[in-house]
Amino acid sequence: MHIDQTEKKWIWISVLMTFVMMGVLTLYAVGSNIHPPSGFEPIDSTRLHLSEEFSEDNLGLKKNDDGTLTLTMVAARYGFYPSKVEVPVNTPVKIRIASADVLHGVHVPYTNFATMVVPGYISEVNTTFMKTGDFTLLCNEYCGLGHDHMWSRLKVVPKSSS
Repeated sequence: MHIDQTEKKWIWISVLMTFVMMGVLTLYAVGSNIHPPSGFEPIDSTRLHLSEEFSEDNLGLKKNDDGTLTLTMVAARYGFYPSKVEVPVNTPVKIRIASADVLHGVHVPYTNFATMVVPGYISEVNTTFMKTGDFTLLCNEYCGLGHDHMWSRLKVVPKSSS
């Protein structure tokens, strides 16, 4: 089989470019201390509603004994539970969310809150909402026919009213 010299040259250039890009990404990841997550919490998604932390009565915002805030949520077709959440502004919040069925993505536009919610695992995000207002909590991962209706409300309120 005959391969033209120009084709051979472009094959080598594309292979070389691939290795250069992989090297740059590796150096950037090592230099910035970026690594895949190592600590994960498994949970049985089929028994999620029976677990103590993710039972219906325990969902929502809670103040912990040490004064920190924890928001516990469940993502399920086609909604986030609780559907309305109020969080104080400029306050660190630990958000723990689990999926009851399929892969979901959680995103709050104009904030730094975005994560994937994988069935069988608890997703945890630590964030601080810097400005007051009403925000929409969106699912950004296609989860079925009702995906476009999967959203809920996040209200960031002044500290004095929470």
